Amino acid sequence: MKHFFKVFFTSLLCFSVLVAGGLYMLTGFNDGNAHATDIFNIIGSNKDERINVLLLGLEHERSDTIMVASYNTKTKSVDIISIPRDTYIDRDGFVNSANNKINSVYTVKGIEGLEEIILSITGLEIDKYVTIDYDGVRAAVDAVGGVEVDVPFHMRYTDPYSDPPLDINIPAGKQIIDGDNAMEFLRFRKTNYSGYSGYAEGDLGRIEAQQGFVKSAIKKALSFKLPKVVSEVYPYVGTDFSLTEASSMAVGSIGISTENINFHVLPGTTKTINGISFYLMDAQVTKDLVYGILGLQ
Repeated sequence: MKHFFKVFFTSLLCFSVLVAGGLYMLTGFNDGNAHATDIFNIIGSNKDERINVLLLGLEHERSDTIMVASYNTKTKSVDIISIPRDTYIDRDGFVNSANNKINSVYTVKGIEGLEEIILSITGLEIDKYVTIDYDGVRAAVDAVGGVEVDVPFHMRYTDPYSDPPLDINIPAGKQIIDGDNAMEFLRFRKTNYSGYSGYAEGDLGRIEAQQGFVKSAIKKALSFKLPKVVSEVYPYVGTDFSLTEASSMAVGSIGISTENINFHVLPGTTKTINGISFYLMDAQVTKDLVYGILGLQ
C-alpha cells in the first residue's frame, strides 16, 4: 500500500508537473546566459497554499536541466520556470569560469546547495525536489503509447560525440512520437545536413515546439489510469516527498488541467565572457515575474 500511494502521487505530480518539466527540461534547450544576484525573498502570506518543487533533469550525475514548479494547491495552477543551465552565479573562488554556471552546482554541493542558489536568484524557497533522467522521459512517453505531434519540417541532425549519440531523422507531418523519437524531437534545434532546415527563430521556435509537446503529453497521460502509467516511470524518479505528503498531494492534485500549466524562462540575456557563454539574469524582470506568479503585484 505504501508503494501504491507513492506511485499514485508520482503519477499525478509527474504528469501534471514533473514529467511536464522533465520532458521540457531534458531537451538541451537551455542555451542561454545570466547574472545571479540575491534579489529578494517573497514567499508571502500565501505560502501555506503553495508548494515550490525543484525539478532536476539528470544526465548521468550532472544536472542537465533545472526548473522550478510553483504549484498553487488552491487554484490548482502550476507555473514552471526554466533556469538556463548557463545561468551565471557567484561562487567563492571563481570568477567568469565554467564553475560559475548554475549547472556546476549539483555535482559539487548537491540538492541543498542548488536549492540555496535557486532561492538567491528567484526568491522562491524550495519545499521539495524531484529528479528524473533521460530513461525516465523515454519511459513516460512510451507508457502513454507515444504523443501526437505535428512536426513542422524534416528534422535531420547527427552528433556521434553526444552522450547518448544523436541521429535525428524525423519526417515532417502529424505523427505519434515514441520515447526515443521524443528525446530527438525535443532536443532538435538546427540541422547539420545540406538541404534540410531548422527552426527559423532558433531556440524560441524549439521552446514553442517543446511546450506544445509537453502539453500534449500531459493531456494524454491524464486520460490513462495514472498509477499504471507511472509504475513504468517510478524507478527513474527521485524525491524527498514523504508518504504523508505524497498522499496529500495526490488527493489535492486531482482536477489539475493543462490549461493551468504555465511555462516561463528565467528572464535574461546571453553574453560571452572570457570566451565562455553565460546567461546573465535580469534581476528586476525576474522579480516582476515571480511577483506575478505569486499574485503580489
